[in-house]
Amino acid sequence: MLNSIIQFSIRNKLLVGLMTLGLIVWGSIAVTKLPIDAVPDITNNQVMIITSAPSLGAPDVERFITVPLEQATRNVPGIIEQRSFSRFGLSLVTIVFDDKTDVYWARQQVSERVVQAKQQIPAGIGAPELGPVTTGLGEVFQYVVKTKSGYEGKYSLTELRTIQDWIVRRQLLGTPGVADVSSFGGLLKQFEVAVNTDKLRSFNITISDVFDAVQRNNQNTGGAYIEKGPNVLFIRSEGLVKNLDDIGAIVVKKLDSGVPVLVRDVATVQIGSAIRYGATVYNDHGEVAGAVVMMLKGANSNVVIKDIKAKIAKISESLPEGVIVEPFLDRTKMVNNAIGTVETNLIEGALIVVFVLVLFLGNLRAGLLVASVIPLSMLFAVIMMNLFGVSGNLMSLGALDFGLLVDGAVIIVEAVMHKLSHHSGFKEATKLNQHQMDAEVETASKKMMNAAVFGQVIILIVYLPILTLQGIEGKMFRPMAQTVSFAILGAFLLSLTYIPMVSTLMLSKKISHHPTISDRMMKSLTDMVQA
Repeated sequence: MLNSIIQFSIRNKLLVGLMTLGLIVWGSIAVTKLPIDAVPDITNNQVMIITSAPSLGAPDVERFITVPLEQATRNVPGIIEQRSFSRFGLSLVTIVFDDKTDVYWARQQVSERVVQAKQQIPAGIGAPELGPVTTGLGEVFQYVVKTKSGYEGKYSLTELRTIQDWIVRRQLLGTPGVADVSSFGGLLKQFEVAVNTDKLRSFNITISDVFDAVQRNNQNTGGAYIEKGPNVLFIRSEGLVKNLDDIGAIVVKKLDSGVPVLVRDVATVQIGSAIRYGATVYNDHGEVAGAVVMMLKGANSNVVIKDIKAKIAKISESLPEGVIVEPFLDRTKMVNNAIGTVETNLIEGALIVVFVLVLFLGNLRAGLLVASVIPLSMLFAVIMMNLFGVSGNLMSLGALDFGLLVDGAVIIVEAVMHKLSHHSGFKEATKLNQHQMDAEVETASKKMMNAAVFGQVIILIVYLPILTLQGIEGKMFRPMAQTVSFAILGAFLLSLTYIPMVSTLMLSKKISHHPTISDRMMKSLTDMVQA
C-alpha cells in the first residue's frame, strides 16, 4: 500500500501539489482560529451553588441552607465529588462532575434540584443561585475605576462603585466570552431606614411593622382596563420608590385618631453603604472601585481579552468627566510571554535542524526540501488541534521536536541522493531526464519507506501511554501528546506524498559520485565494525 501511494504521488505531481497548496491555505486559516493560552485549563467540570444569607451565623447557614442543598443534589448523574463551605452570611456548595458530562447539562440538573431544595430553606434567609460558567483560570482581566489626576475628591467611593456596577459592569456583561464581572472595592450604595426605638414605642409600633410597610409600598401593580369611547385606558398603579422622600412618606400605621404615622416619623431615611470587610487601594491613589472579569469556560482568552479592551475603550466615552477605567492585570502579557518563548524555541530549533541537514546531506536544496516538512507538518497539526479542541499553549506547542518531524523525510531524501551518487548505470556528470529521475526517486523511496514508517510508529507508540491519562494529569499532558502525534502523523503523510514528488523536481538531476559527510561517516563506521 505504501509503495502504491509513493508511485501515485510521483506520477500525479499536479494533484499532490494542489493538495499541498490546500494544506497551506487550510492550515493558515486554522492558525488564526486556534485558541491561544499560556497553560492548558486543568480545572474539572464544576457547578457552584452560592447562597447569601447576611443575617445568619455559620452554624445556621450550614443547618438551614448548605445541608438541604447537599441532600437535594447528591444524586445528580455523573457526580464524582461534592464539597461545601459555610461561613457567616455565605453558603458555597461545589459539585464536581466527570469529564464526560456536559457542563450545561450538569447546570440544568443542579438547577432543577435547587428548586426542590428551596422548599426546605426557611423563607427570607437566602436564595440559592448558580455560580458563573467559568473555571479557576477564568480571571483574565482586572481593572479599577478611579478618578483622573486633578479630579481627586470630586467623586466619592459610593459614586465610583455605582459607576462600576451600573455603567461599566452592565456593558461588559454583553461582551462575547465573558461569564461574569465581579465587582469589589468602594462603598455599595444602600437606602437606609434608621429606626428610632423610642419613637416606635411611643406610637406602639414594632420594627416588623416598619419592614412590612416599606415592603408593601415599594411595588407597582396592574389592573384591568376601562373602555372610554373608541379608546381603552389601562389601569396601572405606580408604587416603586424613587428617592428618600418617597420612602419617608410611606404610611406605617394609622392611629385611632385617624392620623397616619409615616416612616419619617419613626426613623431617619438616609443614604448608606453595605457592611465592608475590606478595602481596595490602588498604588498611591487611595481607595478605588474595581472588578474581575471572568471568562466563559472553553472560550479563547486571546479573543475575549481583545473584545474586553475594545469594549472598555467604548465604555470610557460614556463615563462621567474625570473617571477612568484602568487595567492592572491582563492575561495577554502572560500569554504573549509564553507563546513568545515557544516561538523562539521553535524558530531556533528549526534553524539548527536546517543547518545540520544541509551540513550532513551536503546539498542545500536537499536540506531545504527536508526542512520544508517542518512548517507543513505544523500546519497539519494546527488543523487537527482545532478539530479535536486542543488549544495552543506552552505545554502543547512547546513539546514539539523538529528532529522527530523530519525523520521520515531525511531518510527518503538521503536514500535518493545516495542512489544517484552510487548508481553504477550512470557516469558522473550525466544529467537525467524527468522520466529517469522519477524512476530513481520511486525506487529509492520504496526501498527506504518501511524503515521510515517503522521509526515514526515507534515514536507514536511512546506517546500512547500519555493519551490514557485521566483527570488533572490528562488535561495537563494529553494536549502535548496529541499535538506531537498530530505533527508526526502529518510528517508521515508528507513523507509518503509530498517528499517523493518534490524530490523529483527539486533535487539535481546531475549525477555526482562525490560522497557526502553522511556517506563518509557511514563508511568509517562500517570500516570500524569490520575491523
